[in-house]
Amino acid sequence: MKISQIKSPKSIFTKTAISVVALTAFLFLPASAKIKLAASIPDLASIAAYVGGDEVEVFSISKANSNPHFVEVLPSYMIKVSRVAVFLKAGLALDQWADAIIEGSRNQNIQVVDCSAGVDVLEKPTGKVDASLGDVHPQGNPHYWLDPANGLIIAENVRAALDKADPAHAALFDGNAKRFTEEYAKRIANWKNKMAPLNGSAIITYHSSWVYFAHAFGLKIVGYVEPFPGIPPTAKHLQELVEKIKTEKAGMLIQEPYYAGSDPDFLNRQTGIKVFRLTPACESTGADGYFKHFDDMIGALTGVVTGGAKP
Repeated sequence: MKISQIKSPKSIFTKTAISVVALTAFLFLPASAKIKLAASIPDLASIAAYVGGDEVEVFSISKANSNPHFVEVLPSYMIKVSRVAVFLKAGLALDQWADAIIEGSRNQNIQVVDCSAGVDVLEKPTGKVDASLGDVHPQGNPHYWLDPANGLIIAENVRAALDKADPAHAALFDGNAKRFTEEYAKRIANWKNKMAPLNGSAIITYHSSWVYFAHAFGLKIVGYVEPFPGIPPTAKHLQELVEKIKTEKAGMLIQEPYYAGSDPDFLNRQTGIKVFRLTPACESTGADGYFKHFDDMIGALTGVVTGGAKP
């Protein structure tokens, strides 16, 4: 036997070890890479998780208890967005901060989706919009996801984006979007049944976040703690609200958790109005987060029917 044909035990062991490592790595490789999506707000992320199922990875930039109008643009967000295929924007000038994140990510292949496309937008300004009106959005009220019917429109926009990003799984995405619609149909009947005793009730809200929610469930917003969006109330405005609450017999005040509670608490002391601190965004970005958010909000509000304070 030639010396060149003799293999040392060390050489055999090394090659065997390399082969085992390679085989192990192969066995644990995913069958296909998941589509990565970023969303401006948790509700868009949750709906995307539902429609995308196991074929997507989704995260939200803003959090449930943070003001979605104002998000600090961090380099870490840009790095995360540099790796996504799709960015879901709320649109209607709510998340203009997202543009800086997308641009800073230098992601040339990203698909940016305006999830407000197709929504029947409420509170579109008819006159001139300037700083004297506060934080008024020229394109209309941007909190459209709080009408669950608009969740169907968001789901359709997400489905179309996923079909484009991953055509091989289009049938899965289409099927999940259909199931989302079916789930909505079951839940909306239950939600409206629970909210029926409150139909036509006068309410106060802190910010204009709840216009779509009120429209969906027959509530009548008769005043805002903010005299104009984003403008803190004056003592005069609060006193005017006290009189309005009494006149309109408003029994509920809905406040976002990222605003100070001192003014709603003052109104509670003066009138007995029940204060609910509810987040406009869902807490979970999981597939059931969007629907659970309505379960939680409606569960809280309908407690008024059986034992809530009266004005």
